[in-house]
Amino acid sequence: MFAALADRSRIRIIEALSDGEELCVCDVAHVLGASVSAASHHLRKLRRLGLLRRRNDGRMVYYSLPHRSAADLVRQAFRTTRNGRWDERKA
Repeated sequence: MFAALADRSRIRIIEALSDGEELCVCDVAHVLGASVSAASHHLRKLRRLGLLRRRNDGRMVYYSLPHRSAADLVRQAFRTTRNGRWDERKA
């Protein structure tokens, strides 16, 4: 799990979802400044780890954190390594 979270894009996805809202793949791509394909790749890896929930609505797919513990886990890791803040380089 921590190897997957070593990628800054995946940390940014979890950070973007940490307020409890859902984001579609195109929203995640915008947050990352990446292609939809690249965003989808990162989302798939996080979902396989059980860190994301997926909801289909017609042709749209929305992602959210299944529970607060996913964001809490990442925050705790940063408390240990970054003095209690998300990566100062904006992950």
